[in-house]
Amino acid sequence: MKLFRRGESSTTDESAEVTAGSDGGSAAGSTRMAAPATEGKGRPTPKRRDAQGKRRGPVAPAPLTAKEARARRKATRGSREDRKAASSERRLAAQERRARMLAGEDKYLLPRDQGAVRAFVRDIVDGRRNLVGLFMPMALVLILSMFVAPALQTIVTLAMLVMMAFMIAEGFLLGRIVNNRVRERFPDSTDTGYRLGWYAFVRASQIRKMRAPKPRVTPGDAV
Repeated sequence: MKLFRRGESSTTDESAEVTAGSDGGSAAGSTRMAAPATEGKGRPTPKRRDAQGKRRGPVAPAPLTAKEARARRKATRGSREDRKAASSERRLAAQERRARMLAGEDKYLLPRDQGAVRAFVRDIVDGRRNLVGLFMPMALVLILSMFVAPALQTIVTLAMLVMMAFMIAEGFLLGRIVNNRVRERFPDSTDTGYRLGWYAFVRASQIRKMRAPKPRVTPGDAV
């Protein structure tokens, strides 16, 4: 085996350094050549609040006095004529929505009143003369008479019980009629019998002029 002499080892070291230098130079050159491809925008990304603040523009300082605060609120609200015009428009829009709701337009009805099934139930109830609708006015008359003549308390209580018995019986009868008619007209309806019966009962117990939506049929009309 040959041993390297001192001169040969130094020559080898020099060649290694040259090789490393050439490799490093080539690597640095490649890095410099690749740098433009991966170079960023050269500045940090601004925070979101800073960007939004720049878009919004300068923020007005807070008011120093109550008078200045009132002046700013008044300037923001606009003139009195503008406020009156906006209030009038809102009132007219509310009146129009209520009128459409009372007319029975499905878009403006409450969720419980929407749909062809509920409209059909309302027509069935409105086309009948229901004793349940007399419960509220008769109950009011009986209560007032009890205050006027306390001696009639026993009679008024008995009359109230009789009225409630008639009301419950008619409610069951009306619920059966409504459910049978709905099953015939809308066999695919998902409303349960109890929900339809209760809806019809509540509708029938209201005074006719106070029903919403307003009745489309009169008592005795065929539905």
